[in-house]
Amino acid sequence: MDAAYGVVRAALLPPLHFGVGWVLEGASGVPRHGPTILASNHVSYLDPLALGYLAHRRGRKVRFLAKDELFAKRGFGSVLRAMHQIPVRRGTTDAAGSLDAAIAALRGGECVAVFPEGTISLDLEPMVGKSGTARLAAAAGIPVTPIGLWGLHRVMFKGRKPRWRAGVAEVVVVGDPVTVGPDEDMRVATDRIMNAICGCVHRAREIYPQTPSNGDDGWWVRSPGGAVLRSCRLGEEM
Repeated sequence: MDAAYGVVRAALLPPLHFGVGWVLEGASGVPRHGPTILASNHVSYLDPLALGYLAHRRGRKVRFLAKDELFAKRGFGSVLRAMHQIPVRRGTTDAAGSLDAAIAALRGGECVAVFPEGTISLDLEPMVGKSGTARLAAAAGIPVTPIGLWGLHRVMFKGRKPRWRAGVAEVVVVGDPVTVGPDEDMRVATDRIMNAICGCVHRAREIYPQTPSNGDDGWWVRSPGGAVLRSCRLGEEM
């Protein structure tokens, strides 16, 4: 992992560091050492880079749970495997193997990142989460660090043509850790995790420093309050 991670980091860090207007709030909530679970909302194909940048700023490498289709992509899949990222075969019996791999990584003191929603939110609102994150936290005995991301969807969003431009702000808000008990109902625990993420998203939107550049650039704007928490009520299905 170290060699491949170092090569990828060397290639991506300069454009990330100098090309994005980073606003990091609460970054010290990401431990510098020891087993760590990062869980965030998902609004852009570039969200893994944002979490990777946050981890780098805290001196960490990060392993993602990612859908197995990504590992089948020529070239890209080879990079993911070389970096020891963890494939998730959703809806199959192999999904348990992904959980076991993530638990093993945590027990080895690594930092693991997950997107509890499982996919990009097309309306930019946090969705009801899947229970895998809560089950991982309960099995490993590690609290979940909730994170809100906001900004890079302006550059690369599902269903929209990429708009590469320097200086787009990305706000990353890190919240207080969420502990999941071993006997807790996983649906309730998942809702607690997602509500913590929603609070971080609320804050990220609240402090976002940029406005639309023109009339055609307003599609990504959302109110910092109200609707942010709408989709995270306990037990609500989208």
